[in-house]
Amino acid sequence: MQNVKGTYDFFGKKQALRQKVQSTLQEVFELYDFDRMDSTILNELDLLTSKYAGGDEILKEMYQLTDQGMRKLGLRYDLTIPFAKVIALNPGIEFPYKRYEIGKVFRDGPVKRGRLREFLQCDVDVVGISGPEAEAELMQLAVEVFNRLEIPIVVRWNNRRFLGEVLAAIGVPSDEKLSVMLTLDKIEKIGKDGVIKELVSKGLDAQVINAIANLIELDNPTFENVARKYGIQENPGALEVQCLQDIIQKLGLAQICKFDPFLSRGLSFYTGTVYEIFDASNAFTSSLGGGGRYDAIIGQLVGRDDMQYPTVGISFGMESIMEMLENRPVQTPGALVVVIPIGQTVTEVLNTAAMLRASGIRTSIDTSKRKLKKSLATASSKGIRYVILIGEDEKSVGKVRLKDMIETTEVELTIQEAIGIISEKAAH
Repeated sequence: MQNVKGTYDFFGKKQALRQKVQSTLQEVFELYDFDRMDSTILNELDLLTSKYAGGDEILKEMYQLTDQGMRKLGLRYDLTIPFAKVIALNPGIEFPYKRYEIGKVFRDGPVKRGRLREFLQCDVDVVGISGPEAEAELMQLAVEVFNRLEIPIVVRWNNRRFLGEVLAAIGVPSDEKLSVMLTLDKIEKIGKDGVIKELVSKGLDAQVINAIANLIELDNPTFENVARKYGIQENPGALEVQCLQDIIQKLGLAQICKFDPFLSRGLSFYTGTVYEIFDASNAFTSSLGGGGRYDAIIGQLVGRDDMQYPTVGISFGMESIMEMLENRPVQTPGALVVVIPIGQTVTEVLNTAAMLRASGIRTSIDTSKRKLKKSLATASSKGIRYVILIGEDEKSVGKVRLKDMIETTEVELTIQEAIGIISEKAAH
């Protein structure tokens, strides 16, 4: 018996750390006034394979299945398309609408450090804001998240529209732009020589390849330098970049959020700004999160190509974050009280535990029938402060015996009195 490759079970300290990270994300998401959503894991295959969804590059990694009615279905490979479906199916939603979702997604892709086949994504998206303030707020949110997690980051960002304008200026045919973008996006992984080699394999014109080579060889490829070199400062994409860059500088985020003219991200649905989050120390090379603007998907899903639903989002990679934090110490939550029966008092023990839990006290029951000395030693080793003993004598007078393992005291009292003592000490 073994787990499917690329899937894991989480428990104990590892699960406690995961829960702490999720709680941190949720706190920040709600601090920024995003509402929680849960979308469907199972979706119609036509939706997931739509040209408006992930595109060809994601199809080979999608888990496909058929139900008993022979309907073709698929497991979601991200949280973006199911979210777009929710907006498309609910025209009464008031905009701007801000949502977050934390849920599992599935991809039958290569398994490596920080990349699994069943993994948790944590997304925030906002629909109904067309200006760059939406992207800027999500960048602020990302910085806040990683500050709280004590992970130094760099947010690399670009604009797909601007990159398209650059490629048009150097002569890349319109039907080749997306393909070239996806190759340029790999420059950090395969290097400049690898980019040129891949472009040659795609059969691009030699003159175009030479122009792209000149682009990636620029000494200081800032937005201003690239826009000026190709004379596109007043183009729509360039103006979007300029506007967002101004906001980033005024917010004091320029040292963290750095412009990268070659970034495009893998999915084809992005229409404007894109960004990706990396470990600033470069000790961990996989992405910690990413996202961007996708204004066209929702309108296309509802069959209204002429209708825009301005949308921007960001996704945090839980598994990559966990890889960064795997050696962090974490306090595993445990019981504050353990109740132990002595003799035939199991019913009284269960009733006492229920009363403790009703008062919000995390309570364990030890019905192992071991010697009391061993049970007390186990409680002490787990850091449990209080032990409640109920024997025949306590049962007959309706009381319990409360042991404080720190103060090494033992008293007989009613359960209400015991709850009062435990609650008071726990509050301090």
